[in-house]
Amino acid sequence: MSKLAKKPIQLPSGVKFSYENNIAKIEGPNGQLQTEIKMFQYVDISVEGNNIYVRRKQDTKEAKMYQGLYFALIKNMVKGVSEGYKKVLEVVGVGYQAQIQGKKLILKLGFSHPVEFEIPEGVKVTVDQKGQEITVSGIDKYLVGETAARIRRIKPPEPYKGTGIKYKGEHIIRKLGKAAIAAGGRK
Repeated sequence: MSKLAKKPIQLPSGVKFSYENNIAKIEGPNGQLQTEIKMFQYVDISVEGNNIYVRRKQDTKEAKMYQGLYFALIKNMVKGVSEGYKKVLEVVGVGYQAQIQGKKLILKLGFSHPVEFEIPEGVKVTVDQKGQEITVSGIDKYLVGETAARIRRIKPPEPYKGTGIKYKGEHIIRKLGKAAIAAGGRK
């Protein structure tokens, strides 16, 4: 059972919440999000003052699961429309770089040709001056994370030199090369 879902979700100033016909809508300074509550038979969503409550209608295992799920989804939507989400990727490698051309992210990653990545709607992608840092931002947590993961998947960091695209602050576990193993006197 979700212990967090027992607590209310506080609405920041400037954020409006409405729940009608099993659709939760949230409007804020950064934009508007909505989600369909498909398992409405298990949960009841209500607004009391400046708080949103996600309560379960039954005391079954499924009701407890969906209470935690919809609590997390609504809380992420509230944070998205008020603050937004951001993921930062680093391009590591000699000659590797990224640049923006219109609605496309052009990546030069050592392949025989530059890779073009179509930027989805609802996500803003920026690149620093050197082309070594890609920032993915937006109001939908899922879309921001999925876009960053798809960009990283183009050339994930390899374990010997660490070159490729990685998240900022991500630690890559490095392997020893053949020469290092041979010099170590391994039998």
